[in-house]
Amino acid sequence: MAIKNLLVLVILLGVLGVSVAHPKGLYLNYYKYRCPDAEAIVRRVTVQYVSHEPSLAAALLRMHFHDCFVRGCDGSILLKYPYNETERYAAPNLSVRGYEVVDAVKSALERKCPGVVSCADVLSLVARDAVVVINGPWWPVPLGRRDGRISRKSEVNLPSPLAGIAALKKKFFDKGLNTKDLVVLSVSCSGAHTIGISHCSVIHQGIYNFTGKADSDSSMNPRYVRALKRRCNPADNRTIVMDPRSVKKFDSHYFNMVAQRKGLFKSDRTLLDDPETKSYIYTQVATAGSSFNKDFAHSMVKLGFVEILTGNKGEIRKRCAFVN
Repeated sequence: MAIKNLLVLVILLGVLGVSVAHPKGLYLNYYKYRCPDAEAIVRRVTVQYVSHEPSLAAALLRMHFHDCFVRGCDGSILLKYPYNETERYAAPNLSVRGYEVVDAVKSALERKCPGVVSCADVLSLVARDAVVVINGPWWPVPLGRRDGRISRKSEVNLPSPLAGIAALKKKFFDKGLNTKDLVVLSVSCSGAHTIGISHCSVIHQGIYNFTGKADSDSSMNPRYVRALKRRCNPADNRTIVMDPRSVKKFDSHYFNMVAQRKGLFKSDRTLLDDPETKSYIYTQVATAGSSFNKDFAHSMVKLGFVEILTGNKGEIRKRCAFVN
């Protein structure tokens, strides 16, 4: 309850333009004096990119999620060096895209305020602003994160699209996130399912060989399985839309898909295996997602505090792909 009340205070004071500290050392309006135009610059560049290519919203949201789940929200996913050894080269991150947006924002900030704004803060702001461009919810982003200097692909152990509910809950609990955050962020961030696309290779096992006996996952709607097979043959790796009816919108419709046993990934379908996550899904379906935007914003604020670096830890990178 204390954390919930604190987040409400953060949101209220942010709307009023008041700077407030979070116990972990982040502040709203952190750059007010050292780089007063920082958030406006981030917003301007992000809008330029995402308005031209709306699918980048899902990509940038996913990048932020993947960054925070490995070493915390420290921008370590952005590092390129040592080549082929950093997080961005790990198998789950090979399909991550949108680095050019982060780099463009950082370049604009460096021209205005050299060495001030961290790449970790840039990524947190870009993810928020990208979602807003496609008419998703706004949430406050307290700032002051520092950039990590370590990035190892061997440490990338993200919540898997093939995981069951017990494994998913542990992954989220280990990051200080609860069951509600799990269902909200799984559907919205892990694969940006409500606004994203995936690849046929990720779902082949579920529709063609789930138990090794040339069968499909029995938890899937049979009609949906047949539709997926028409889209994805066993040797295919084309892209596939996660939520065909609202692929260009940020909304709660993917919960309807999950409730109808049309979740694209096992990690979506397994949300019906837990009483708490199942109840949340059916509540959103029954109320047409009445609380989804608010819940999503709340969970995104929490995500942004995961294992952050502040104070003298880390650094402020000049270029997001390389340590100083």
